[in-house]
Amino acid sequence: MSRKLELTFACGDYEIMRALKEGIVKPEGIELTVLTDMGPSPRHWRFLRGREFDVAEVSGSGYVAARDQDLPFRAIPVFPHRRFRHGFIFVNTAKGISKPTDLIGRKVGTKGYLFTAGLWMRGILEHDYGVPHKSIRWLSELDEDVEFTPPPGLDITQVPEDKSLEDMLVAGEIDALLSPDLIRPLTAGDPRVGRLFPNYKQEEMAFYQRTRIFPIMHVVGIKQEIVERHPWVATNLYKAFEKAIELAMERPVAVEGPESGHHDWTRTGHLRLPLESCSCQPWRTRCPWRAPRSPGWPRPASGSR
Repeated sequence: MSRKLELTFACGDYEIMRALKEGIVKPEGIELTVLTDMGPSPRHWRFLRGREFDVAEVSGSGYVAARDQDLPFRAIPVFPHRRFRHGFIFVNTAKGISKPTDLIGRKVGTKGYLFTAGLWMRGILEHDYGVPHKSIRWLSELDEDVEFTPPPGLDITQVPEDKSLEDMLVAGEIDALLSPDLIRPLTAGDPRVGRLFPNYKQEEMAFYQRTRIFPIMHVVGIKQEIVERHPWVATNLYKAFEKAIELAMERPVAVEGPESGHHDWTRTGHLRLPLESCSCQPWRTRCPWRAPRSPGWPRPASGSR
């Protein structure tokens, strides 16, 4: 009996990964150890900085930055996490910010300048709402997943370790905050914090109707040395992900939870409906698990937009 190639794979504990995690789907020629007990930021850091895993779900912008620096990573077009981002731009309600251009010249926090969610939000603000990214004074909280030298004209400062951007927003020390997740003051109902787009659902629907883009947050990265030594690994992993996703979509019942894919606006207050976890349209209030896909909706594990 031929020996299989042993690989480690770090990812979020998603419904679409369950078949791989439980061994129901096995990549041909590969013995895959799936690791899910870590948050996104530590996982991305440990893969791109520490190179601790053979394969990993990783920040899309972090991967692009790594490739730009010729770091030894490759990726396959499997996107474990997508999310619309208009609802994750938060403002201090006492600052008189009622429209995107009010952010020009302001102090705006970002968890990390290279994090993918922030990249999408900066791009949306600049290209759709006329807010140049260099017109803002940025404050970041976390170290970047890869080394980053700010380009000329970019005003960015890292806050001290004992400072929290969420607390700074509440206190009025910064005017706005781009966050990958809902922030504690908002979920607690603090009136000092609100969204830049109170009608973010409509903004996101309009964005999708105009662009047909469901923003990609994460890709599946592979150490370059593995691809060079075993070129067949990328294809076999891709096929396994495709099968795991199809099995997830065929399940008649989805458990409601942060990674299940069965999400609605009323319960969560924001859109976090991974395309790869549910075959329905993300703006339906209650989406049946087996609802048919809408025409033109991109497949999760493909090279589509």
